[in-house]
Amino acid sequence: MVLLGEIRSSIEEGYPKQTEKLVQQALSENISPQQILEEAMIPAMRNAGQLYKGNDIYIARILAAARSMRCGLDVLEPYLGTCDMHPIGKVILGTVEGDLHDVGKNLVGIMFRCAGFEVIDLGVDVSEKRFLKAVKEHPDVSVVCISSLLTTSMPEMKHVVKCLKQSDKENRLKIMVGGGPITQAFADEIGADVYTETAVDAAETAKTFFI
Repeated sequence: MVLLGEIRSSIEEGYPKQTEKLVQQALSENISPQQILEEAMIPAMRNAGQLYKGNDIYIARILAAARSMRCGLDVLEPYLGTCDMHPIGKVILGTVEGDLHDVGKNLVGIMFRCAGFEVIDLGVDVSEKRFLKAVKEHPDVSVVCISSLLTTSMPEMKHVVKCLKQSDKENRLKIMVGGGPITQAFADEIGADVYTETAVDAAETAKTFFI
């Protein structure tokens, strides 16, 4: 469908206002909110995330894509009924201490919300104590997502994962990791449950824990 392709392109190119108008147009043409989300918006963010992962686009471009996605979601959310839906799960999200990068983390947060999760975003430069405190304050949390974009903060990610594992006596937590320098091999080494390359993959993988 041409209009869905235009929405995808608008998000990938980073045009928030255009995305907003195109989503409104799609709704007025009786294209379902779910179809807009699944066939246009999520694929656009997947493509943008993969390009960013491969260093094929600059950080400003991925930020613009994220803003465009957010504008489109603001239009869609009332039609998706997200405010009335019971979340499928609750997720804690944060970038480890010593790392102030939030682009990837914010994208993950957007995609988790799209997937129906309640997201507790701890922000950046998050110590293991703050992660542990958040887990304690939210006993219904079952997924913790930890981000790192710096190789220098990878040891801190390892430390956070270790602390979370040690405190999780009931084995209720799934610990997900990601970020520029993170690999599957590193995730395996530090004992993380899941590694994903993109924000879309993170949200889709997390959904499998609740099915």
